Amino acid sequence: MPVVNNFLSDKIFLMSSSAAGKQLGFLLARHGRIMNTRLRQALDSSGLSPRHAVLLCRLDDSGPLSQQDLIDILSIDASGLVAVLNDLERAGLAERRRDPADRRRHIVDITAEGKRAVSSIEVAVADVEQEAFAGFSSDELQQLHALLSRIHGEPADEACED
Repeated sequence: MPVVNNFLSDKIFLMSSSAAGKQLGFLLARHGRIMNTRLRQALDSSGLSPRHAVLLCRLDDSGPLSQQDLIDILSIDASGLVAVLNDLERAGLAERRRDPADRRRHIVDITAEGKRAVSSIEVAVADVEQEAFAGFSSDELQQLHALLSRIHGEPADEACED
């Protein structure tokens, strides 16, 4: 089945703008793939993927969170979260510790090195966005953000998919 998924994904990416323009889902898929590629390229020098970057930015914004809270907030499955956390821990960007109030829970926190990485991530993402949205006014960007934030997703959808 992955062969079919890759085939379909490539076809969506290569669709003409007229065909993609008729189907909003195809248009979003195409531009989502383009942005994902640009973000990956921008983050490549840091060794981070968009998944790593999203998780680090979330920890930087919110402070320490339980693994379960991260699963719920990011709509990621437990095994996917553990894989990303393992990478971040190996790189010294995040750390897990037992919750003293409930030894069954793990609390995830960003490290000082992780905070420095977030600064680099923010610069890289800002550069990608500045290029991609150069033709948009500030009002249009706010409207686009608001509209995209309203798209209904299923709990099984991964917010920070690779």
